[in-house]
Amino acid sequence: MKARLILIAAILAALSIFLSLIRNQLFAPPPIHGSHDNLHTSEIIHLTGALGPESLAFDPNGDGPYAGVADGRILKWLGDGLGWVDFAVTTSQRKECVRPFAPEMEHVCGRPLGLKFDKKTGDLYIADAYFGLQVVGPTGGLATQLVAEVEGKPLLFTNDMDIDEDKDVIYFTDTSTSFHRRQFMPSILSGDKSGRLMKYDKSSKEVTILLRGIAFANGVALSKDRSFVLVAETTTGRILRLWLDGPNAGNSDIFADLPGFPDNVRRNSKGEFWVALHCKKGVLQNWVISNPWVGKALLKLPLSFKQLHYLLVGGKPHATAIRLSEGGEILEVLEDSEGKTLRFISEVEEKNGKLWMGSVLMPFIGIYNL
Repeated sequence: MKARLILIAAILAALSIFLSLIRNQLFAPPPIHGSHDNLHTSEIIHLTGALGPESLAFDPNGDGPYAGVADGRILKWLGDGLGWVDFAVTTSQRKECVRPFAPEMEHVCGRPLGLKFDKKTGDLYIADAYFGLQVVGPTGGLATQLVAEVEGKPLLFTNDMDIDEDKDVIYFTDTSTSFHRRQFMPSILSGDKSGRLMKYDKSSKEVTILLRGIAFANGVALSKDRSFVLVAETTTGRILRLWLDGPNAGNSDIFADLPGFPDNVRRNSKGEFWVALHCKKGVLQNWVISNPWVGKALLKLPLSFKQLHYLLVGGKPHATAIRLSEGGEILEVLEDSEGKTLRFISEVEEKNGKLWMGSVLMPFIGIYNL
C-alpha cells in the first residue's frame, strides 16, 4: 500500500510538472531574437482619476503630450509640478461621465482613440470610437464632428488616423462595421474582417474607402515621402501597406509580419516606424486566431472579459515596441518582458531622443530614454 501511494504521488508530481511545462509553452509568448529588455527602466507619469491614454500627440509648439482617456476626455500634460488638465471632449452629454472606466457608458461619453495635430493650423483631429472623426481648435473645448457615417451607415469603431497636410486629406480607420470598441474581444476572436481604411478630403468633405476586408483595422501612418500609407491589421499581426503614388499606386501588400498584436503605428523623423504591440503571440494565440471557429466557441462559454483577455495576452502582461525601417525590416525591439513597469502599450511616439508610450488600459504613460 505504501509503495502504491508513493507511485501515485510520483505520477501526480510528474503530471503536474508536465502540465506546467505545456501551459508555459501554450500561454507564454516566445522570446524575440535580438530584443532588448530595457523598457522597465522607463519613467512613469500617472493620470489622476483617469486611465487608458491610448494615443499621444504633441502640438505644433512641441507642448504636451495630449492624451485621450477612457472617460471621454482629452487631457494635456503641462509638465512636472503642473500635471494634467482637461483640454477637449467629443460630446457635450457628459453629466453621467464621472467614472474613470465605464465601458457601458462609452457610447454616451465617447472614447477618443487616435490623435493627430495638423501642423499648419494647430487643430487637433480626433478619432473617437463612437462619434467618428472630429476636430477641435488649438484652444480645445467641444470638438466638432466631421464624419459620423460612411455609405449611409454610422461608424461603429473609428480608431486612428494620419494627416497629409500638403494635400489636406486624412487617412483613418474604422476597425469594424459589426462591433463597437467595447466589443473588441469578440471582434478579434470571431475573425471579423470588416475593417476599413478611408480617406477624408478636408476641402470637399468627401470620404473614400481605400481598403476593405481588414481584420481589426487599427493604427495608421504615412511614409515620409507620402508615397504609401500603413495600416495595422491587429488580428493577423500584420502591417499592411497601400501605395498612394508611383507605379504601384492603388495596390496593397504586406509591409511587415509581427510577433504580436499591433496597435498604433507612428513615424519618426528619420522615416522609420514605431509599432506598439498590445501583447506578443504564443502557440495558443496563433492557433485561436488561425481558427475562427475556436474563438467563436470560446465566446459562447461563460467566460468573463478578463478570462478571454488572459487567453489573448498569454498570461503575464508585458510591453513590446518594434522599430521598422522604411522598407518594413525590423530594426529594433524593446521590451519590458516581465511587465515590471509597462504593460499593454498602444502607441510609441519618438520625440527628442525619448519614446513616449501610451496604453489603452493602464492609468499612466511611459517615457523611455533612447
